[in-house]
Amino acid sequence: MTKYAVLGSGQVGKVLADGLLGLGHEVMRASREPSKLAEWKAGAGAGAQVGTFAEAAAWGNQVVLAVKGSAAEEAVGLAGPENLAGKTVIDATNPIADAPPVNGVLRYFTNHDESLMERLQKRAPEAHFVKAFSCVGGPFMVQPKFPGGPPTMFICGNDEAAKGEVRTLLEAFGWDTADMGAVEAARAIEPLCMLWCIPGLSKNSWGHAFKLLRLG
Repeated sequence: MTKYAVLGSGQVGKVLADGLLGLGHEVMRASREPSKLAEWKAGAGAGAQVGTFAEAAAWGNQVVLAVKGSAAEEAVGLAGPENLAGKTVIDATNPIADAPPVNGVLRYFTNHDESLMERLQKRAPEAHFVKAFSCVGGPFMVQPKFPGGPPTMFICGNDEAAKGEVRTLLEAFGWDTADMGAVEAARAIEPLCMLWCIPGLSKNSWGHAFKLLRLG
C-alpha cells in the first residue's frame, strides 16, 4: 500500500482521502491549521493522520493537491518543492477566478496558452505532476456510477511512470482513463471544469460526467 499526502482541507480533499483509505492506503491530510482536521482524523481510522503541508509532503510517497486553484502555487511552496521532488503529484486543481460566473460559465485566471498545472510544474520542477480529478465534481470522484459504464478521466503530465501510477489509482476508483500527453495538455483539460459546471450553475443539474468514445 502507498502513503498518500492529501494537501487540502476542503471537500475534494476529504473525498479523495476517504477513497484512498477505503482502498487500504495510508493518508495524511494537510492544512495550514492541522487542528481543523481533528474531527476527520478521529473518524477516519488507524490509517489516517494530519499534518502541515510540509510534514505531509515529506511523509507521503505520492501527493494529491486538492486546494483552491488560487491557493495552489502557495500550497506547493508551503509543501516544499524539495519534499515533492521525484514524487507523483496528482493535481486536482482548476484556475477558477474569484469573479462570478457569466451565464453559468466560470472565469479563469489563466489563458489558453498557459495552464495552472504548468505554473505548478515550474514551481516544483523535480516533481512529477499529473492532472486528474479536475473535470468532475467531488461526489463522483470515487466509484462513479453512470449508465453506459465508467466515465472518462482525462490526465496529462510529463512523466510516463507517474501517469501509470495515476491510471492504476483511477482504475481502482472505477474510472476509464484517457492520457492526453504532456503538461501542456492541461490547457485543454482544465477548461473541462468550466464545461462540467455549466449545467449545474445554470440549471442546478450536477449529475453528469464525460465519456470519451473510441473506435476499436
